[in-house]
Amino acid sequence: MTRQQAWQSLEKRMAKKHRGHHIGGPGKPDYTRGGVQGEVKQRTRPLTKLEVMEECRKGRTEIVCNKGFSNQARQYVERYRRGKVKLIHRK
Repeated sequence: MTRQQAWQSLEKRMAKKHRGHHIGGPGKPDYTRGGVQGEVKQRTRPLTKLEVMEECRKGRTEIVCNKGFSNQARQYVERYRRGKVKLIHRK
């Protein structure tokens, strides 16, 4: 399986797991479920605060990352986006 196919399959699996509809594509959320927009990231390192802030500006309310999130990213969501953005760590 190529790298592109791996992240596409991860997006589809996470959309199904979170009972959403897979969309994908540049500038679009990876999945939607009602008013919830989800973004799936397959990374080799944790997502940083700036990357989380960028996704929040795009209107994403769920962010899924296989390598987790930096401490600063978690603190940002806890302080400024509490109850609005959900960070999900998938192993």
